[in-house]
Amino acid sequence: MKARRHMKIQELIVKEPIHTQEELAEKLREAGFDVTQATVSRDIKELGLIKIPTSDDEYSYAIPGEKHPANLHERMKRLLRETVVSINDSENLVLIRTIPGNAHALASLLDNSNWEEVIGTVAGDDTILLVVKPKEAVPEVLARLSRLQG
Repeated sequence: MKARRHMKIQELIVKEPIHTQEELAEKLREAGFDVTQATVSRDIKELGLIKIPTSDDEYSYAIPGEKHPANLHERMKRLLRETVVSINDSENLVLIRTIPGNAHALASLLDNSNWEEVIGTVAGDDTILLVVKPKEAVPEVLARLSRLQG
């Protein structure tokens, strides 16, 4: 029973943000598990769950060592807004210029964004070369970057 409950906990926290033990206990009860707050607390400790920042200065449970899409998304938005100087394109390439020292961090986030059209990045100190395939997808990638940049 514990193994099934642990699997359900992992499924729940990956699927949606769970902010508190009480919220997790309620979701487990809705899924048919008879749990107490103490049981959920032990499960969180046994699974080694961590809390990561989400939007609006809140935190939610996550599995350690995983890439956390919400966190990546928020970090990418912040870096795009705070560090990007310009964005240009040619054929299937997008060139992003940042303030010095920030290209590697942003390129890493872009590489881990799971955007199907982005096949990779090359970063210098203040420049990122983003390779897009197919080249017809460049306008969508530019639009996505623009939306994130706000």
